[in-house]
Amino acid sequence: MKTVIKNISELIQVEETTKKWVAGSDMAQLQTIKDAFVEMEGGIITAFGSMDEWSGIDNWNNTEIIDADDGMVFPSYCDSHTHLVFAASRENEFVDRIKGLSYEEIAKKGGGILNSALKLQNTSEEELLAGALQRANEIMMMGTGAVEIKSGYGLTVNDELKMLRVIKKLKEISPLTIKATFLGAHALPQEYKGNKEAYMDLVINEMLPQVREEGLAEYIDIFCEDGYFDLADTERLLAAASQYNLTPKTHVNQFNIIGGVQASVKYGALSVDHLELMNDADIEALQETDCMPTLLPSCSFFLGIPYGPARKMIQAGLPVALASDYNPGSTPSGNMNFVASLGCIQLKMTPEEVINATTINTAYALGASDELGSIAIGKKANLFITKPMPSYAYLPYAFGHNQIETIIVNGKIQNK
Repeated sequence: MKTVIKNISELIQVEETTKKWVAGSDMAQLQTIKDAFVEMEGGIITAFGSMDEWSGIDNWNNTEIIDADDGMVFPSYCDSHTHLVFAASRENEFVDRIKGLSYEEIAKKGGGILNSALKLQNTSEEELLAGALQRANEIMMMGTGAVEIKSGYGLTVNDELKMLRVIKKLKEISPLTIKATFLGAHALPQEYKGNKEAYMDLVINEMLPQVREEGLAEYIDIFCEDGYFDLADTERLLAAASQYNLTPKTHVNQFNIIGGVQASVKYGALSVDHLELMNDADIEALQETDCMPTLLPSCSFFLGIPYGPARKMIQAGLPVALASDYNPGSTPSGNMNFVASLGCIQLKMTPEEVINATTINTAYALGASDELGSIAIGKKANLFITKPMPSYAYLPYAFGHNQIETIIVNGKIQNK
């Protein structure tokens, strides 16, 4: 069946010729069409343009008409960094931070990632899937049409595989486009304290082969950070993962700069994520590469840590992506509308830059820019229709208000 959305006040992020990403000063440019329509069939965008160009419908019996009623239509958000599969919330740590403890101090006393790992190890696959599906539906209703999900709260062979199998099942039952990342090197389990080499052996020699054998992940990740995994660990893991055709998407530069950006680029990373701290050498290392710098501003908001230097990176000609980092410890929210608002308010990005950073650039960071991230013929019909707004800048401006009226994923309305 053909579906046509008509009476769109402005169609946002349209492309006649698709591109892999938007970088530097081009991020301030956004192509739109006012008084527009968009046509979909078989879950794919088949036509778009101004209402003056719309020829109408020949076969009304096989066409669904959606009246946008002067709302705007955007491509769905792509959220390229999440930890959506977890067993329980961690609001007690939230209270600890209010009382003055840092993220690192909480981790040292058994909180943080190890807390989530203990809870996940005692939770069944069925329970994890139910919780993850609920969260996936929640973010879809807030405008996200594609999401990356990491393991990393298992930290044993069985539990890392359990997490990845949950993600695989989620791919089968959720309409969202989902990509999986193996993050066995997320934290050092308590039983390996003082023997990190042995845990790295476990990740590389036991976990990796099984992940590959079962086809459980597209990407590999590691938390390259003081107190977690160092530069040597990162290079060792990424070198091993390359033998299994797992592309890196890495956690780097969250609290310290230890060379993780350069190591990630060396091993062909699709993205480097967090980047709260960046020096000139890091920025230079990313120039003229195919690696997407990805900032996670809602993590900075929640933890009270620095925001990544988006302006400096854009001025250096880099592309920038913005993702949610949805997880129970440092970012208990997958609301990409709020991420967009933080991009404007805290990162000082323009609305055009933020829209590019949460659609086409995050689609690239998902490895899906050929099918997502813009309104283009042949791409997936993952869209949302807003309430009438005075301009597209109103979407990040009106933080805390839901401006989204209708969710469409794979050409189908999801919230009616």
